[in-house]
Amino acid sequence: MTMWTKPVGIVGTGSFLPDNIVTNADLEKIVDTSDQWIRERTGIEERRIAPEGMNASDMATEAAKRALEAANLTAEDIDCIIVATLTGDMSIPSTACLVQANLGAKRAAAYDLGAACSGFVYGLITAGSYVNSNIFKNVLVIGVEVLSRVINWQDRSTCVLFGDGASAAIVSTVAEGYGMLGMDMGADGTGGMSLCIPSSGTAMVPNDQRVEEGLTYIHMDGAEVYKFAVKTMGRTVLTALDHAGLELSDLDCFIPHQANTRIIDSAAHRLKLPSDKVFVNLPKYGNTSAASVGIALDEALRSGFIKRDDIVAFAGFGAGLTWAGLVMKWY
Repeated sequence: MTMWTKPVGIVGTGSFLPDNIVTNADLEKIVDTSDQWIRERTGIEERRIAPEGMNASDMATEAAKRALEAANLTAEDIDCIIVATLTGDMSIPSTACLVQANLGAKRAAAYDLGAACSGFVYGLITAGSYVNSNIFKNVLVIGVEVLSRVINWQDRSTCVLFGDGASAAIVSTVAEGYGMLGMDMGADGTGGMSLCIPSSGTAMVPNDQRVEEGLTYIHMDGAEVYKFAVKTMGRTVLTALDHAGLELSDLDCFIPHQANTRIIDSAAHRLKLPSDKVFVNLPKYGNTSAASVGIALDEALRSGFIKRDDIVAFAGFGAGLTWAGLVMKWY
Protein backbone atom coordinates (compact mmCIF):
# COMPACT_ATOMS: atom_id res chain seq x y z
CA MET A 1 0.00 0.00 0.00
CA THR A 2 1.17 3.53 -0.75
CA MET A 3 -0.43 6.98 -0.77
CA TRP A 4 1.27 7.69 -4.11
CA THR A 5 0.18 6.17 -7.42
CA LYS A 6 3.66 6.27 -8.95
CA PRO A 7 7.15 5.82 -7.48
CA VAL A 8 8.28 9.25 -6.27
CA GLY A 9 11.42 9.75 -4.22
CA ILE A 10 14.56 11.77 -3.61
CA VAL A 11 17.26 11.59 -6.29
CA GLY A 12 19.84 13.99 -4.86
CA THR A 13 20.61 15.91 -1.67
CA GLY A 14 22.94 18.68 -0.58
CA SER A 15 23.64 20.90 2.41
CA PHE A 16 25.62 23.98 3.37
CA LEU A 17 26.86 25.16 6.78
CA PRO A 18 28.71 28.42 7.46
CA ASP A 19 32.32 28.03 8.60
CA ASN A 20 31.92 30.11 11.77
CA ILE A 21 31.46 27.85 14.83
CA VAL A 22 30.08 29.24 18.10
CA THR A 23 30.59 26.86 21.01
CA ASN A 24 28.82 26.73 24.34
CA ALA A 25 32.01 28.12 25.87
CA ASP A 26 31.71 31.12 23.54
CA LEU A 27 28.15 31.72 24.74
CA GLU A 28 29.28 31.62 28.37
CA LYS A 29 31.12 34.87 27.64
CA ILE A 30 28.06 36.80 26.44
CA VAL A 31 25.09 35.42 28.38
CA ASP A 32 24.38 33.87 31.78
CA THR A 33 24.68 30.19 30.85
CA SER A 34 27.15 27.32 30.95
CA ASP A 35 28.29 24.50 28.73
CA GLN A 36 26.91 21.98 31.26
CA TRP A 37 23.52 23.72 31.43
CA ILE A 38 23.14 23.72 27.63
CA ARG A 39 24.32 20.13 27.13
CA GLU A 40 22.10 18.72 29.88
CA ARG A 41 18.95 20.45 28.69
CA THR A 42 19.40 20.30 24.92
CA GLY A 43 22.33 18.12 23.87
CA ILE A 44 23.80 21.00 21.87
CA GLU A 45 27.56 21.63 21.97
CA GLU A 46 28.05 24.16 19.15
CA ARG A 47 26.26 25.81 16.24
CA ARG A 48 27.16 27.53 12.96
CA ILE A 49 26.55 31.26 12.50
CA ALA A 50 26.40 32.97 9.10
CA PRO A 51 28.74 35.96 8.69
CA GLU A 52 27.44 39.40 7.81
CA GLY A 53 26.57 39.52 4.13
CA MET A 54 25.68 35.81 3.88
CA ASN A 55 21.92 35.53 3.53
CA ALA A 56 19.38 32.73 3.29
CA SER A 57 19.38 32.81 -0.52
CA ASP A 58 23.19 32.44 -0.59
CA MET A 59 23.21 29.35 1.62
CA ALA A 60 20.16 27.90 -0.15
CA THR A 61 21.86 28.30 -3.52
CA GLU A 62 24.98 26.43 -2.37
CA ALA A 63 22.93 23.56 -0.93
CA ALA A 64 20.90 23.41 -4.16
CA LYS A 65 24.03 23.24 -6.32
CA ARG A 66 25.25 20.26 -4.30
CA ALA A 67 21.88 18.51 -4.64
CA LEU A 68 21.88 19.07 -8.40
CA GLU A 69 25.35 17.60 -8.64
CA ALA A 70 24.32 14.57 -6.59
CA ALA A 71 21.27 14.04 -8.83
CA ASN A 72 23.29 14.57 -12.03
CA LEU A 73 20.84 17.28 -13.09
CA THR A 74 21.20 20.89 -14.24
CA ALA A 75 19.29 23.93 -13.07
CA GLU A 76 17.29 23.90 -16.31
CA ASP A 77 15.96 20.45 -15.41
CA ILE A 78 14.15 21.88 -12.38
CA ASP A 79 10.43 22.60 -12.80
CA CYS A 80 9.67 24.03 -9.36
CA ILE A 81 11.60 25.39 -6.38
CA ILE A 82 10.09 25.28 -2.89
CA VAL A 83 12.03 27.07 -0.16
CA ALA A 84 11.00 26.37 3.42
CA THR A 85 12.18 29.21 5.64
CA LEU A 86 11.13 31.69 8.31
CA THR A 87 14.21 33.87 7.79
CA GLY A 88 14.12 34.68 4.10
CA ASP A 89 16.11 37.58 2.68
CA MET A 90 12.99 39.76 2.57
CA SER A 91 9.19 39.53 2.40
CA ILE A 92 9.16 40.05 -1.36
CA PRO A 93 10.52 38.73 -3.59
CA SER A 94 10.46 35.22 -2.17
CA THR A 95 13.76 33.59 -1.31
CA ALA A 96 12.82 30.88 -3.81
CA CYS A 97 12.78 33.44 -6.61
CA LEU A 98 16.21 34.70 -5.56
CA VAL A 99 17.52 31.13 -5.61
CA GLN A 100 15.95 30.55 -9.02
CA ALA A 101 17.84 33.55 -10.36
CA ASN A 102 21.09 32.47 -8.71
CA LEU A 103 20.86 28.99 -10.20
CA GLY A 104 19.61 30.07 -13.62
CA ALA A 105 16.63 27.72 -13.27
CA LYS A 106 14.67 29.64 -15.89
CA ARG A 107 11.84 27.13 -16.28
CA ALA A 108 11.10 26.72 -12.58
CA ALA A 109 8.10 27.99 -10.67
CA ALA A 110 9.26 29.26 -7.28
CA TYR A 111 7.72 30.04 -3.92
CA ASP A 112 8.43 30.04 -0.18
CA LEU A 113 6.73 27.73 2.30
CA GLY A 114 6.15 28.80 5.89
CA ALA A 115 5.92 25.84 8.28
CA ALA A 116 9.01 26.62 10.40
CA CYS A 117 10.83 23.50 11.61
CA SER A 118 8.33 21.22 9.83
CA GLY A 119 9.01 23.03 6.57
CA PHE A 120 11.42 20.62 4.91
CA VAL A 121 9.11 17.63 5.41
CA TYR A 122 6.11 19.73 4.32
CA GLY A 123 8.13 20.61 1.21
CA LEU A 124 9.01 16.99 0.42
CA ILE A 125 5.38 15.93 0.70
CA THR A 126 4.22 18.84 -1.47
CA ALA A 127 6.90 18.12 -4.07
CA GLY A 128 5.99 14.44 -4.08
CA SER A 129 2.36 15.32 -4.75
CA TYR A 130 3.35 17.51 -7.71
CA VAL A 131 5.46 14.76 -9.27
CA ASN A 132 2.85 12.10 -8.54
CA SER A 133 0.22 14.23 -10.32
CA ASN A 134 2.46 14.82 -13.37
CA ILE A 135 2.38 18.56 -12.73
CA PHE A 136 6.17 18.73 -12.44
CA LYS A 137 8.96 16.25 -13.18
CA ASN A 138 11.78 17.54 -10.95
CA VAL A 139 11.09 19.62 -7.82
CA LEU A 140 13.86 21.22 -5.76
CA VAL A 141 13.02 21.42 -2.05
CA ILE A 142 15.21 23.64 0.13
CA GLY A 143 15.21 24.30 3.86
CA VAL A 144 17.25 27.29 4.97
CA GLU A 145 17.52 29.52 8.03
CA VAL A 146 19.59 32.46 9.29
CA LEU A 147 18.14 32.23 12.79
CA SER A 148 21.11 34.04 14.32
CA ARG A 149 19.52 37.28 13.07
CA VAL A 150 16.15 36.79 14.79
CA ILE A 151 17.28 35.65 18.23
CA ASN A 152 18.03 37.81 21.25
CA TRP A 153 21.63 37.04 22.19
CA GLN A 154 20.88 38.14 25.77
CA ASP A 155 18.04 35.61 26.20
CA ARG A 156 19.66 32.40 27.38
CA SER A 157 16.44 30.41 26.91
CA THR A 158 16.58 30.86 23.13
CA CYS A 159 20.02 32.02 22.00
CA VAL A 160 21.66 28.71 22.94
CA LEU A 161 19.29 26.68 20.79
CA PHE A 162 19.57 27.83 17.21
CA GLY A 163 22.03 27.79 14.33
CA ASP A 164 22.23 28.71 10.65
CA GLY A 165 22.38 26.42 7.63
CA ALA A 166 20.72 25.13 4.47
CA SER A 167 19.70 21.82 2.94
CA ALA A 168 18.26 20.70 -0.37
CA ALA A 169 16.70 17.65 -1.99
CA ILE A 170 15.43 16.95 -5.49
CA VAL A 171 12.18 15.01 -5.74
CA SER A 172 11.48 13.05 -8.91
CA THR A 173 10.33 9.64 -10.11
CA VAL A 174 12.37 6.63 -8.97
CA ALA A 175 12.35 2.90 -9.70
CA GLU A 176 9.15 0.95 -9.13
CA GLY A 177 8.72 -0.17 -5.54
CA TYR A 178 10.76 2.69 -4.07
CA GLY A 179 10.10 6.22 -2.85
CA MET A 180 7.38 7.81 -0.74
CA LEU A 181 4.97 5.42 0.93
CA GLY A 182 3.06 7.27 3.63
CA MET A 183 2.78 10.77 5.06
CA ASP A 184 1.15 12.87 7.75
CA MET A 185 0.80 16.64 7.99
CA GLY A 186 -1.01 18.76 10.53
CA ALA A 187 -1.20 21.94 12.55
CA ASP A 188 -2.63 23.29 15.79
CA GLY A 189 -2.94 27.03 15.39
CA THR A 190 -4.26 27.44 18.93
CA GLY A 191 -0.67 27.01 20.08
CA GLY A 192 0.77 29.46 17.59
CA MET A 193 1.79 32.13 20.07
CA SER A 194 3.91 29.69 22.08
CA LEU A 195 6.63 30.08 19.44
CA CYS A 196 6.54 33.33 17.52
CA ILE A 197 8.26 36.55 16.50
CA PRO A 198 5.66 39.14 17.63
CA SER A 199 6.88 42.04 15.48
CA SER A 200 7.69 40.42 12.16
CA GLY A 201 4.75 41.24 9.91
CA THR A 202 1.91 43.68 9.42
CA ALA A 203 0.06 43.02 12.70
CA MET A 204 2.92 44.67 14.61
CA VAL A 205 5.18 46.42 12.12
CA PRO A 206 8.84 46.45 13.26
CA ASN A 207 10.20 49.81 14.40
CA ASP A 208 13.01 51.05 16.66
CA GLN A 209 10.92 50.77 19.83
CA ARG A 210 9.88 47.19 19.09
CA VAL A 211 13.46 46.24 18.31
CA GLU A 212 14.50 47.74 21.66
CA GLU A 213 11.71 45.82 23.43
CA GLY A 214 12.89 42.57 21.87
CA LEU A 215 9.68 42.01 19.92
CA THR A 216 11.51 41.38 16.65
CA TYR A 217 13.18 38.29 18.12
CA ILE A 218 11.98 34.72 18.67
CA HIS A 219 9.76 34.32 21.73
CA MET A 220 9.19 30.78 22.99
CA ASP A 221 7.22 29.14 25.75
CA GLY A 222 9.70 26.31 26.14
CA ALA A 223 7.52 24.12 28.33
CA GLU A 224 4.57 24.25 25.93
CA VAL A 225 6.71 23.60 22.85
CA TYR A 226 8.43 20.70 24.59
CA LYS A 227 5.10 19.07 25.52
CA PHE A 228 3.83 19.51 21.97
CA ALA A 229 7.01 18.06 20.49
CA VAL A 230 7.09 14.98 22.72
CA LYS A 231 3.44 14.29 21.93
CA THR A 232 3.78 14.90 18.21
CA MET A 233 7.15 13.63 16.94
CA GLY A 234 6.60 9.90 17.40
CA ARG A 235 2.90 10.09 16.61
CA THR A 236 3.37 11.64 13.17
CA VAL A 237 5.72 8.80 12.16
CA LEU A 238 3.23 6.20 13.43
CA THR A 239 0.50 7.81 11.33
CA ALA A 240 2.72 7.88 8.24
CA LEU A 241 3.64 4.22 8.77
CA ASP A 242 -0.03 3.32 9.08
CA HIS A 243 -0.83 5.16 5.84
CA ALA A 244 1.97 3.21 4.17
CA GLY A 245 0.61 -0.09 5.47
CA LEU A 246 3.80 -0.72 7.45
CA GLU A 247 4.59 -1.78 11.01
CA LEU A 248 7.11 -0.40 13.47
CA SER A 249 9.22 -3.48 12.85
CA ASP A 250 9.59 -2.44 9.19
CA LEU A 251 11.36 0.81 10.09
CA ASP A 252 15.12 0.80 9.47
CA CYS A 253 16.11 4.36 10.37
CA PHE A 254 14.72 7.65 11.62
CA ILE A 255 15.73 11.18 10.59
CA PRO A 256 14.11 13.53 13.13
CA HIS A 257 14.07 17.30 13.40
CA GLN A 258 17.15 18.21 15.42
CA ALA A 259 15.82 20.36 18.25
CA ASN A 260 16.53 18.63 21.55
CA THR A 261 18.05 15.25 22.39
CA ARG A 262 15.38 14.52 25.00
CA ILE A 263 12.65 15.01 22.39
CA ILE A 264 14.50 12.80 19.91
CA ASP A 265 15.00 10.10 22.57
CA SER A 266 11.31 10.21 23.47
CA ALA A 267 10.30 9.74 19.83
CA ALA A 268 12.79 6.91 19.35
CA HIS A 269 11.39 5.16 22.43
CA ARG A 270 7.85 5.46 21.08
CA LEU A 271 9.02 4.01 17.75
CA LYS A 272 10.93 1.24 19.56
CA LEU A 273 14.13 2.16 17.77
CA PRO A 274 17.62 1.70 19.25
CA SER A 275 19.93 4.70 19.15
CA ASP A 276 21.94 3.27 16.24
CA LYS A 277 18.83 3.57 14.04
CA VAL A 278 18.34 7.28 14.81
CA PHE A 279 20.48 9.91 13.08
CA VAL A 280 21.52 12.78 15.34
CA ASN A 281 23.77 15.72 14.43
CA LEU A 282 22.21 18.19 16.89
CA PRO A 283 25.37 18.57 19.01
CA LYS A 284 27.26 20.04 16.03
CA TYR A 285 24.64 22.39 14.59
CA GLY A 286 21.89 23.12 17.10
CA ASN A 287 18.36 23.67 15.84
CA THR A 288 18.49 24.91 12.24
CA SER A 289 14.68 24.89 11.93
CA ALA A 290 13.56 24.28 8.32
CA ALA A 291 17.09 23.23 7.33
CA SER A 292 17.40 20.65 10.11
CA VAL A 293 15.88 17.47 8.63
CA GLY A 294 17.51 18.05 5.25
CA ILE A 295 20.99 18.60 6.72
CA ALA A 296 20.60 15.40 8.73
CA LEU A 297 19.39 13.53 5.63
CA ASP A 298 22.32 14.69 3.52
CA GLU A 299 24.85 13.72 6.21
CA ALA A 300 23.11 10.39 6.81
CA LEU A 301 23.33 9.53 3.12
CA ARG A 302 26.94 10.62 2.67
CA SER A 303 28.02 8.68 5.78
CA GLY A 304 26.29 5.48 4.66
CA PHE A 305 23.77 5.59 7.52
CA ILE A 306 20.94 5.19 4.96
CA LYS A 307 21.22 2.33 2.49
CA ARG A 308 19.25 1.21 -0.53
CA ASP A 309 16.03 -0.64 0.42
CA ASP A 310 15.93 0.96 3.90
CA ILE A 311 12.55 2.10 5.19
CA VAL A 312 13.29 5.64 6.38
CA ALA A 313 11.06 7.90 8.45
CA PHE A 314 11.32 11.70 8.67
CA ALA A 315 9.59 13.86 11.26
CA GLY A 316 9.39 17.58 11.95
CA PHE A 317 7.56 19.83 14.39
CA GLY A 318 7.66 23.56 14.76
CA ALA A 319 6.04 26.96 15.07
CA GLY A 320 2.47 27.21 13.99
CA LEU A 321 2.27 24.80 15.70
CA THR A 322 2.94 22.34 12.88
CA TRP A 323 4.05 18.76 12.39
CA ALA A 324 4.82 16.42 9.50
CA GLY A 325 5.91 12.83 9.02
CA LEU A 326 7.04 10.98 5.90
CA VAL A 327 8.01 7.33 5.29
CA MET A 328 10.03 6.25 2.26
CA LYS A 329 11.70 3.18 0.85
CA TRP A 330 15.12 4.47 -0.05
CA TYR A 331 16.18 4.30 -3.67
